[in-house]
Amino acid sequence: MDERIQVFEQMLAADPDNTSVMFGLAKEYEKLGRHDDVIRVLEDYLARSDDEGNAYGTLAQAYERTGNREKAVETYRKGIDVSMAHGHPSMANEYKMTLAERGL
Repeated sequence: MDERIQVFEQMLAADPDNTSVMFGLAKEYEKLGRHDDVIRVLEDYLARSDDEGNAYGTLAQAYERTGNREKAVETYRKGIDVSMAHGHPSMANEYKMTLAERGL
């Protein structure tokens, strides 16, 4: 797994604006439970990319796992808005259900 991260990090170093590589790197960090790295990479990704909603769920979960409930709620809500704007109501509903189930 660390080899995959090294490859993604090298690719990102060569092309720092490659949002596809950013997202892939964040997902690899997520698999290893490196939540602070997920947050760092996805915050940068979302600042550069017009994500359709998926990254917001991953980012919100990372915030939850680091104990930042306020940022998790804010991120889920933003994910709901973005998902709906891009025509993904099922994703938006998933985020709504997550907020309700977790009492966020």
